[in-house]
Order: sequence, then structure tokens, then C-alpha cells
Amino acid sequence: MEIVVKGRHCEVSDRFRDHVEEKLTKLEKFDQRIIRIDVEVSEEHNPRLADQSVGVEITIRSKGPILRAEAAAENKMTALDRAVEKLSAQARKAHDRRRIHHGSRTPTSLAQALGAESDGRGDASELEDTPDGMHKVGPLTVMGDGPLVVREKTHQATPMTLDQALYEMELVGHDFYLFIDKESEDPAVVYRRRGYDYGVIRLTP
Repeated sequence: MEIVVKGRHCEVSDRFRDHVEEKLTKLEKFDQRIIRIDVEVSEEHNPRLADQSVGVEITIRSKGPILRAEAAAENKMTALDRAVEKLSAQARKAHDRRRIHHGSRTPTSLAQALGAESDGRGDASELEDTPDGMHKVGPLTVMGDGPLVVREKTHQATPMTLDQALYEMELVGHDFYLFIDKESEDPAVVYRRRGYDYGVIRLTP
């Protein structure tokens, strides 16, 4: 596994490079297929952003999907720790997905998976047989093992403004928030973009 560390508008010391290698080598336990990890350290010389003046972006390139995480802090070490924490969470999720789809935890059937989710006994009461190998899974009709839908949630939604939706998203600590737009009364999603920007996706009939 190759680890490449480069600085943008700043110098990167050998001590920091060694610290990066020590931190990122641990990620191999989640994916043995990692080929290269790119780490870019950048500095913004803006007094108003002193607590976010150093940014660290980490990109993992492997035989699987590319993983990327970034974080900002008042110094390189803290920014690195935050970015590695985010990346570890992503790598852990990707590792768990591979175990479910290809490992010993693979469900033997859709009915078994649904039963395990519903009551832990493998009860297939939610699975109804239909002609031609089709199955009814909740509101969906699927063929064979089909798309695995094991949970469905319905929430009461009070229409709100975009500012309120952003506040609620930050409050729960998520990267997106689904809400009913108070002005248009249509469903919409606000989401966090790279850096400090936000985006909005609106749905119309």
C-alpha cells in the first residue's frame, strides 16, 4: 500500500508524514485491496478562520470503490484525526457490506432476512408468494431475492422553511434532511456539500 502526502500552500514535515503512515496503515484491516492513499494538507491564511485554517483531505484508491474524507481544524494533527475518523467509519461500513453480500453473514433467503429483522425468528409472514416466482415484500413486488427491503418508516412532517430544515439537519448531526417545504408544500431534501455549502433537491409532481 502506497501512502502519498503532499502539502498545498504549506510544508509537510517528516514527523507528520510518519504520523500519517501510522494512522492510515490501520485501515488495511478493513480492506486488504487498498492500492494507494493520497493525503493533501492545505492551509488558509485567514484570521477569521483560525479554528479551521488547516484542511486535510484523504482519498483511498483500491480495487473497490474510492473512499474520500476531509476535515478542517486549527492544526494538522487535529484535522488529520478528524478526517481519519470519518474515513474509518466509511471503510467500516464498506467492510460490513462486503461481509453481508459475500461472507458468512449472507442471508440464505429474503424471507429469512425479513424474519430476522421483524422478530428474530426467521418468520416469513411478510412474504407472500405470487405467480412466476414473484414475491410480495411489504408494498413491493420483487422477483427471486429482489431488492432487500427490511424496514419501512413513516414520519409525521410539519411544513418548514429552508432555514428551519438546515437548523434541524445540524441539530441531528446528519448530512441530509428530508422535509416538506412550507412555501411550495412539496417534499425536499437539504444536504451538505463539500466545504461549508449546502444543496437542496426539490420534488414536484
